[in-house]
Amino acid sequence: MKKLSIVVLISGNGSNLQSIIDAVEAEQVNGQITAVISNKADAYGLQRAKKHNIDQQVVGHKDFSSREDFDIALLKELTRLKPDIIVLAGFMRILGSALIQAFERKILNIHPSILPNYKGLNTFQRAIDNKEKEHGVSIHIVTPELDDGPVIVRGRYPILTGETASELQRKGHQLEHKMYSQVLKWLGRGDLQINADTITFQDKLLERPIEFESRETQ
Repeated sequence: MKKLSIVVLISGNGSNLQSIIDAVEAEQVNGQITAVISNKADAYGLQRAKKHNIDQQVVGHKDFSSREDFDIALLKELTRLKPDIIVLAGFMRILGSALIQAFERKILNIHPSILPNYKGLNTFQRAIDNKEKEHGVSIHIVTPELDDGPVIVRGRYPILTGETASELQRKGHQLEHKMYSQVLKWLGRGDLQINADTITFQDKLLERPIEFESRETQ
């Protein structure tokens, strides 16, 4: 089976990127990271990519006078790379609709909540303030509407009495690292297929998100 061509977009530390690199190098993912692109030249994730001999690119959003010009430059680079899948891993820019449409249903994002609940920012504190009993992580297909694309997989963890937003964030990051690699494993071996109108998992139509904790994670 052909290897999955993966491009990862980052803005910062790149811990999710590292988990993906580790899974690829361990041959758990039938894929190759062809490039890591950051909108910030000082993103530590670029050093992670360099250490593993992965192509690094910087498309700095501050180098452009408008969001549209930034999107055009990023689109040009992605078009050159021709990835099978684009992974947003801590990429802190909202992509424009033209770029999303150019790679329709090929861009994945990870969001720190159990979507459709708590779209947007500050999800941990909002969940605490609302006295939720659990919080979680969702991986979804990117659409022009923020945090609104089809959800592929969700993971959950309990909110314990007295936990802070930073403690929930740590839990979330641990789950994210497992979930992104797992989704790429499924994609690489064909278990998960994202088509123009449908998503299938193990040859069955995916009618609701996969619950991560209830699935085998190898």
